[in-house]
Amino acid sequence: MAELLTFGCRLNAAESEAMQALAGGLDALVVNTCAVTAEAEAQARQAIRRAAREHPGRPILVTGCAAEIAPARWAALPGVARVIPNTAKLDPAVWNAAAPPPPATGRTRAFLPVQTGCDHRCTFCIIPFGRGASRSVPLGAVVEQARALVAAGTREVVLTGVDIASYGTDLPGRPGLGQMVRRLLALVPELPRLRLSSLDPAGMDEDLWRLLAEEPRFMPHLHLSVQHGADLILKRMKRRHGRAQVLALAERARRLRPGLALGADLIAGFPTEAAVHHAESLALVEEAGLAFLHVFPYSAREGTPAARMPQIPVPLRRERAADLREAGRRMARRHYEGRLGQVAEVLLEAPGRGHAPCFAPVRLRGAAGQRGELRMLRAVAADDDGLIAEAA
Repeated sequence: MAELLTFGCRLNAAESEAMQALAGGLDALVVNTCAVTAEAEAQARQAIRRAAREHPGRPILVTGCAAEIAPARWAALPGVARVIPNTAKLDPAVWNAAAPPPPATGRTRAFLPVQTGCDHRCTFCIIPFGRGASRSVPLGAVVEQARALVAAGTREVVLTGVDIASYGTDLPGRPGLGQMVRRLLALVPELPRLRLSSLDPAGMDEDLWRLLAEEPRFMPHLHLSVQHGADLILKRMKRRHGRAQVLALAERARRLRPGLALGADLIAGFPTEAAVHHAESLALVEEAGLAFLHVFPYSAREGTPAARMPQIPVPLRRERAADLREAGRRMARRHYEGRLGQVAEVLLEAPGRGHAPCFAPVRLRGAAGQRGELRMLRAVAADDDGLIAEAA
């Protein structure tokens, strides 16, 4: 059976699950690469070289964004038999499979790709070169996959993609993300919970705002592609939002859905970033109440405009990333402590462990409970790892 190694985003993870089903009994290693950072690329290259040493003669198939951008470089690595384009990696014909794979089974939370590619050109980002223009999955196919996932035991679906806020721009009638989510929930009433992956702050449409205010199955948790807290740096990143827009979004979201949690992607050490700009990012974490952070030290990507800008020393990038992670740790702890005494419906993803609607990790005291169970629990304690809860 094929072995899959996956690097990078949730979309890559979802695609790897599909490739695992398509590859069937193929005796090969499939490496699904990521191009977001130099570290992600280095890890994939190391994994390939190690596999070639440990299993000589076993074919290695390489795909993903890094392989899409520089296929010859990856084809030259030891043991690599083939580089598969990103656009072909889910084609059954590539794997000699008869039909598209069924959805993954046995998962209480599953990622459902609804979009890929990106039409924007942020100065730091190489992904449009690996994924191409924005392309959306038609609603009918999304509904079919969601129904199949629920039938297979999934209790929470996470819609994912490269830029899900651009959903529908390439479809007839140009349905927005909010309209698609609203129709999906109406057409799949058996789906208990729905969540979004990373979302561009400039992409919140009015349908999404109404869902946030009115639909209990739409989870009170948004993870925003913020990237920085200083307007000057956001402008140099060529982002479509500013600091004030993030703060206004946070205020409106919490007014419409009290108890909502916010997360964010943040880049530390972007070219030209001065100490004052870093301080603005740290302040934004506090002011916007960003409880769940994904922090990345800036990684120069060959061919991007940011790679030609004046660079910050790598040790300073790492130091500033550590500052942001510590700020995120404090905000997460504050978020958890603010939930003490509250009752929430927790999805158990393993015996005694799960997530609250706001995405806070929860550990259950006493009876462990069953995976896939939705239980009403009261938060009785908090630590850096999340909430500790008892039966309500």
